[in-house]
Amino acid sequence: MRVLVTGHNGYVGTVLVPMLLQAGHDVVGLDSNLYQAATFGEEDAPAIPAINKDVRDVTHADVDGFDAILHLAGLSNDPLGDLNPGLTYEINHQASVRLAEIAKELGVERYVFSSSCSNYGAGVDDYLTEESAFNPVTPYGKSKVMVEQDVAKLADDRFSPTFLRSATAYGVSPRLRFDLVINNLTAWAYTTGLVYLKSDGTPWRPVVHIEDMALAFVAALHAPRELIHNEAFNVGRPEENYRIRELAEIVAEVVPNSRVEFAEGASPDKRNYRVDSSKIARVLPEYKPQWTARRGAQQLYEAYQKVGLQLDDFEGPRYRRIDHIKMLMADGRLDDRLRWRTAVPV
Repeated sequence: MRVLVTGHNGYVGTVLVPMLLQAGHDVVGLDSNLYQAATFGEEDAPAIPAINKDVRDVTHADVDGFDAILHLAGLSNDPLGDLNPGLTYEINHQASVRLAEIAKELGVERYVFSSSCSNYGAGVDDYLTEESAFNPVTPYGKSKVMVEQDVAKLADDRFSPTFLRSATAYGVSPRLRFDLVINNLTAWAYTTGLVYLKSDGTPWRPVVHIEDMALAFVAALHAPRELIHNEAFNVGRPEENYRIRELAEIVAEVVPNSRVEFAEGASPDKRNYRVDSSKIARVLPEYKPQWTARRGAQQLYEAYQKVGLQLDDFEGPRYRRIDHIKMLMADGRLDDRLRWRTAVPV
């Protein structure tokens, strides 16, 4: 297939693209390259033909001729979404729906959207399935719900959207992020000896390694149309739901000479949900996730050892998405609409 991957230079995209290439697909990327300076270690993003463009500016010419779109581009987490909620809806919601509309007009049959378990937001302690009610508590989560609701209406005999609601990601990537719970806790443990919790650790959170997350996109792309047409899938493993404090304890066991410590005044996080992700493995035979939180923490620990990670590295603006954006704005490289003031970096 000829596949367009939006956000191909991001945290997940840099892991997904090699999988698609290995499977024999003709892959083109589309990315505004906000995080080009956030490369971790020696491995960079894979070199593929690419359209250097903001997803808000996509044209029919950019989309014409593809068999499928895997849509990852967008503001990637709650802090970024809170920076300017209006922009969050413009980028994450409006641009995503417009991309789907263009794809449908041009006969691009498959549109796989990177949604999120954040859709469930302030959930309950019971396991949530794809049929559970949405209850997003942040602009990021709300924007994902809005895309699902609007794009689902476009589904017909010629256009098949699929919605992958991924759990909280973790794991090593060429565009590593430290604003994700396991990545962050392991970095604290390695650099300071403390597994540092800023909440009280009681909320539930499903987690998924980025390789398993990327595998879900490949599995959806390869699946027979009748299995994925206008369907939503929770992405992860049913057993990979943890309280945050349990993740902290796993990290403390993996990283030598580390211990769990709570920040002064640590309070509950209103985002609380655990997710039943059994449907995707049942419906999509190619989806066989392999990772566990413990194995992921070990992978991260070894990667941090290899590069000699320092506290300033992961607490600074290079790898933390919100701080990186603020740095680019303060330097005058991005405007307040998150557009490059100069040409998009290649």
